[in-house]
Amino acid sequence: MPRVAVVFTGGTIAMRQSGAGNVPTLRAEAMLQSVPGLDDVADVEPIDWGLVPASHLTFAQVLEIGRVLGETLARPEIDGAVVVQGTDVIEETSFAWDLLPLPAKPVVVVGAMRSASQEGYDGPENLRNAVAAAADPALGDQGVVVAMAGEIHGADDVRKTHTHAYATFQSPNSGRLGLVADGHVTQLRRREPVRLPRVPRDAALPVPILSVALDAQPELERAPAGLVVAAAGGGNTPPAYLELARPLIAAGVPVVLTTRCPSGRPLPGYAFPGGSSEWWEAGAIFSGTLDALKARVLVALGVGAGASVGELSAICATFGGGRAPD
Repeated sequence: MPRVAVVFTGGTIAMRQSGAGNVPTLRAEAMLQSVPGLDDVADVEPIDWGLVPASHLTFAQVLEIGRVLGETLARPEIDGAVVVQGTDVIEETSFAWDLLPLPAKPVVVVGAMRSASQEGYDGPENLRNAVAAAADPALGDQGVVVAMAGEIHGADDVRKTHTHAYATFQSPNSGRLGLVADGHVTQLRRREPVRLPRVPRDAALPVPILSVALDAQPELERAPAGLVVAAAGGGNTPPAYLELARPLIAAGVPVVLTTRCPSGRPLPGYAFPGGSSEWWEAGAIFSGTLDALKARVLVALGVGAGASVGELSAICATFGGGRAPD
C-alpha cells in the first residue's frame, strides 16, 4: 500500500459556516474522516500544519511548507505528498513548490470550491483524488500538479479562471496533464518541470507587478528586487513603462515582460516606443507562457536562491521566452 503524506494548511476545504460566512475550522483528523474509501487508496500520514486562508499565505509560509515537503519526501517510506490549501493562490503556491528541488516523488496540491457547510461540498472527493494521484509513481517526474474536479494540471500553466465554478482550474496553454477518478490516474500528456538550483532561505522582495491599462502611468514606491510587467497583447506598453524599466535592467535587476492576456506569450515584433521589440533589445526577460503571477514567483524565489539574470532567463526560455543575446 503506498504511503502518502498529506499537509493540511486550511482553505475553503477546511471551512464551515460561522456567523456571516465561512471560517477555517476542520483540522486534519476531521477532514480525513470525511473521505470515504481513503484507506483503499493509500496509507495516509497527516501533517496538521495550520488553518490559514490561502489569501493570507506569505512567501515565508510557502517556503516553510516547501521545507516540510522536502524533509518528508526524503524519507524512503513516503511515496508522495498532498498539500491541502485554499484555492485563491494555488496557481502561485503550486508553482513555487514546483521550482524547488524536491525529491522526485508525486506532489499534488488540492482544495475545494465549496465549504463543508455548503451543498455540493467537493472537499472529500477532491482529497481522495489527490491522494490517488500522489500514490501514482508515474507522476513522480512530472513536478508539482494541481488535482481539482477530476482533472490534473501542471503547476507551470494552471490558472484559476472562475471565482466559484468547480472546474475553475484550467491550463490555457498546454492543456490538462491528466484525469483522476475512482482511485485511478489517466495521463494525457507529460511535462518536464524546471527547478531552481537550491531552496532559497527567503524570497527576494518586493517584486511588483505593473500591469498595462488604458492611459495608466507606471510607478514604483521603492527599489525592487525584481519587476514584472504585464504588457498588453504580445508585449506592448506605453513608452513610460520601458523608460521606468531601463535603469533597473542596466543595474542587473531582473525585469520580466509577460502579457496580461489569459494565454499566449510575448514576442518581439513591434518596434514603436514601448513595443515588444524595444523591450527585447533593452534586455528584458520574456516570460514565455508564464503569466505575471508565476513570473513574480520565479523572480522572488530565483533571486532569493541566488540565481542570476541569465539563469532566470534560461528558465523562462523553457517556457518559450528568454532574452536577447548579450
